[in-house]
Amino acid sequence: MEQNKHKGRWKLFLVILVCASPIILSYLTYYVIKPQSRTNYGAFIDPRDYPIPELGTHALDGKPIALDAYKGKWIMLQVDGAECRAACEKKLHDMRQLRLAQGKEMERIERVWLITDDKPLDTILMREFDGTNMLRAKSEAVRAWLPVEEGSTMADHIYMIDPLGNLMMRFPKDADPNKIKKDIVKLLKASSIG
Repeated sequence: MEQNKHKGRWKLFLVILVCASPIILSYLTYYVIKPQSRTNYGAFIDPRDYPIPELGTHALDGKPIALDAYKGKWIMLQVDGAECRAACEKKLHDMRQLRLAQGKEMERIERVWLITDDKPLDTILMREFDGTNMLRAKSEAVRAWLPVEEGSTMADHIYMIDPLGNLMMRFPKDADPNKIKKDIVKLLKASSIG
């Protein structure tokens, strides 16, 4: 009789342990192991701090066009002068490849290059990156709007604007395209708009 009572207590203890184990494991995971809170590569930007101002943008033919023209789509944005040296060309190339890498989702993304001076563009460059929306913008307005990492300039980054027209992410200087791709995949997957 005493032995059955002893077996019953062990069974009860095991049932309680099995039921309590998820709570115990979650406590250990959260307070002891400390999960990584950041899984994104790019830096999130609070859009309330950086609303899109009037940038005086116009197409290469002089017709006025605002970034609002691309609302409803994700915008990969880069800023640079018309001379577009090696780092600028690399960002244009990366943006094109990142869009293509999205497969059937690529139609949800627009590429925009804000050109911050009035110098002429190289026609070979224009042909090579056909499909990139090339807009001239007031340099001072763009500089006042876009946040940068310490020790960098706005020309060092690729930015993301969401389909509602909110600046929401900045990728680091000399960003790794594979890591940017992972962030874009997550953004497109999590978003039902754009």
